[in-house]
Amino acid sequence: MFDPLFQPIIINRMEVKNRIFMPAMHMNMAGNYAVSDRLVDFYTERARGGAGMITVGYATVDELSGNPGNIGAHKDIYIPGLTRLAAAIRDNGARSSVQLNHAGRYNHSMLTGGRQPVAPSPIASRMTREIPHELDIAEIEEIIACFARAAGRVKAAGFDAVEILSGTGYLISEFLSPLTNKREDRYGGDFDGRIRFGLDIIRAVRATVGRDFPLLVRMNGNEFMAGGSNRRELQEYAVRLEEAEVDALCINVGWHEAQVPQIVTKVPRGVFGYLARGIKERVAIPVIASHRINDPDLGRSMIADGYCDMVALGRALIADPYFPEKARSGRDADILHCVACAQGCLDNLFKMKAAECLCNPRAGYERARALSKADSPLTVTVVGGGAAGMSAAVSAAERGHRVTLHEAGDRLGGQLLLAGAPPGREEFLGLAADLERQVQLAGVTVVLNSTVDPRLLEKTAPDALIIATGGQPIAPPIPGADLPHVFQAWDVLTGRAITGRRVVIIGGGAVGIETALLLAEKGTLSGDALKFLLVHRAEPPEELYRLATSGSKDVTVIEMLGELGKNFGRSTRWGMMQDVERYGIKSRATATVVEITAACVRIEQDGAVEEIAADSVVLAVGTRSHNPLGEAAAAAGIPCRVAGDALKPAMVYDAIHQGFAAGRAIG
Repeated sequence: MFDPLFQPIIINRMEVKNRIFMPAMHMNMAGNYAVSDRLVDFYTERARGGAGMITVGYATVDELSGNPGNIGAHKDIYIPGLTRLAAAIRDNGARSSVQLNHAGRYNHSMLTGGRQPVAPSPIASRMTREIPHELDIAEIEEIIACFARAAGRVKAAGFDAVEILSGTGYLISEFLSPLTNKREDRYGGDFDGRIRFGLDIIRAVRATVGRDFPLLVRMNGNEFMAGGSNRRELQEYAVRLEEAEVDALCINVGWHEAQVPQIVTKVPRGVFGYLARGIKERVAIPVIASHRINDPDLGRSMIADGYCDMVALGRALIADPYFPEKARSGRDADILHCVACAQGCLDNLFKMKAAECLCNPRAGYERARALSKADSPLTVTVVGGGAAGMSAAVSAAERGHRVTLHEAGDRLGGQLLLAGAPPGREEFLGLAADLERQVQLAGVTVVLNSTVDPRLLEKTAPDALIIATGGQPIAPPIPGADLPHVFQAWDVLTGRAITGRRVVIIGGGAVGIETALLLAEKGTLSGDALKFLLVHRAEPPEELYRLATSGSKDVTVIEMLGELGKNFGRSTRWGMMQDVERYGIKSRATATVVEITAACVRIEQDGAVEEIAADSVVLAVGTRSHNPLGEAAAAAGIPCRVAGDALKPAMVYDAIHQGFAAGRAIG
């Protein structure tokens, strides 16, 4: 059967075995620019998993272009490490390339030993707030030469190709964009002047590596920056890159500081494919689409429908390095899909940590967290079928233990079913299904509608017990909290409670904000309705926007602390808070709820008492651990581990990682 994903493709004279391209992502795993064992192990696993081509990086071209957590390509001393990385990828079946980049004004002086970042013009970014040094012509020419020398090192190290990053708000795109390039010399001004820097780098690299060495460029399809380069201009830039002998284009989305979400859960799968298609229609060289492509059928359709020639799977391959092989062998259902939470892969970078993964606790720890078979298989009971319990059951079973998973409800998933209820969070429902499939594949015995009590423990007498019974919503001691129109957020999220028009939510953490957004979207246009009305021009675009963001409920969030959504991951929070404003959700921070009455919620803020009318009140004040078996296990002498909210209320990331660790530690 013909499968668009698994047809070979030629880039320059290099044949790639399939259409799955792993793009460069900053992993922060290098050690003072040097390739580390951890980095080699990480990419070895992705090559074994069947990707056609893997690009590593980005890699630095000089000491102002990145930081010591990046892969170094700016000195010859880094060639041995690069050689080892190229060999690891090649020897495990994939083509390899290195992405070269200069961060420009996105670099930060605290990462460069106090040296000022550089840019085409002295305009600060919203990310760093630092005014960069404006490059003079001699400095520009030296950076161009640095790119060329770095490309020569990439080729010498044995990589199959080199890629230049010309997007995302880094130095080359800073020259390209009228937003950041205010120069009046030959590297500024009109379109031809602004693209000169990028084209001069391409020509210098081509002269260094030769005509037969594949040269790729990763570029923006749209900057999504007001006052920046528009989509049509970037399509013309793509044409000029092809004329400059670039062999393939990987289409990126937005700048890092753009206000349009790009990789988080709420971004629809494959939504930016139109940008790749717009460029593919202008050039003859292969075009690679990227961003939020995490399912093989989506990749197949994008290629078959003419959007692109290859698909870039970045975080999808962090979550499941064997995604390509599973898709090739007809095992799509076995794939563990990326949920685009960004908690491990991106948020960790803000913390100066190496990239990790919510879905895959082994990502970045391929050697340290390997699951070896236990010397003596044990009988293991796992109690709780949420994220922690399923993760624990899988890792214990993969070590060879005989595992039985008990779930009190009629389906697996636990709080993942709550996390996936709000609009734009459906990926977490997919994660629940994926983890359930991993449980099946691992050979775990699942018992639903099963409440484990001390008698059952005594009867089954397992060799080891893992308690993952989760948490329970907190019922706050607020007068009136027991009134019939007061509900827990969990009941609203799962559809067990119907709210009135005026809703007050007590608690502005993640659950409170997700519940508020779920309610605020009630009565708004669906995606299908919006497309129908837009295509038929039934209403003006401005009216359609209003109908898509103005719902039928009046929602107010009360939060005692100073900020809403503090327990969201950093990459998710800013988009969520934009939506709070966009959907007209009102809030009262630093406010204390005094009383709930039949008609209102009475709050105190800054010494003043206010009454907020409410037809329904929703409690979202937190979770408390639920562990009914710890004492019984200790009394019975059963070795016991606790994971997830049963240990301490936290995030899905913590639950999956703690569950994995608990299962792996047995035996």
